[in-house]
Amino acid sequence: MAQTNFVQCVGASMQMMLNMIEPGRDRTASTQLRLQKLARAWSGPRPDGFERQGASVRGWASGLNIVGGGPYRLVGTTTLGEAVREAARAIASTGRPVGLLMWRGRHAWVMSGFTATADPGTTDDFRVTRAIVHDPLYPHGSAVWGPSPRPGEAITIGALGRQFVPRSMNSRFGGQTSLLRGKYVLVLPYEVDLSLWSEAR
Repeated sequence: MAQTNFVQCVGASMQMMLNMIEPGRDRTASTQLRLQKLARAWSGPRPDGFERQGASVRGWASGLNIVGGGPYRLVGTTTLGEAVREAARAIASTGRPVGLLMWRGRHAWVMSGFTATADPGTTDDFRVTRAIVHDPLYPHGSAVWGPSPRPGEAITIGALGRQFVPRSMNSRFGGQTSLLRGKYVLVLPYEVDLSLWSEAR
């Protein structure tokens, strides 16, 4: 699903993810704008004081949880290999897509599947060989970062790593998600362990 303008990559990614979780849910431009505004509202102020045009990764995860797509949480890893393994485990265990923070924190993609040397649901001894991804900016791509893959294309991890890189260390990307600076950032689905809830009661 394409973003309707050049700042709504988070709203478009949320919309794609919700339609993957519940096929046919809503593909309208008005819903994409509503999701973008929701994510922006939960993004918090920019540390530099300027008005935010896009939405932050924090607003992305919060928005998915608010509209019933979650639970989702933010995860940062130190290597690309760790990131795609975390994404594969999450997809295998939840059946839900993963958000990828691209271009050092300036763009959003969705990872909906993968190929691997073994099933992440049954073993830790596996390597992810390809990621199935969706860039809401397709087919425009970026003159700096490269072309957009076709929606649902299974790309190599090397190809993914040319655009999925660690978040900028620049202070203007700080705020409450400053611990994610310099990390590969994922908007990761997870399952709630209800047995812990019953034990607590």
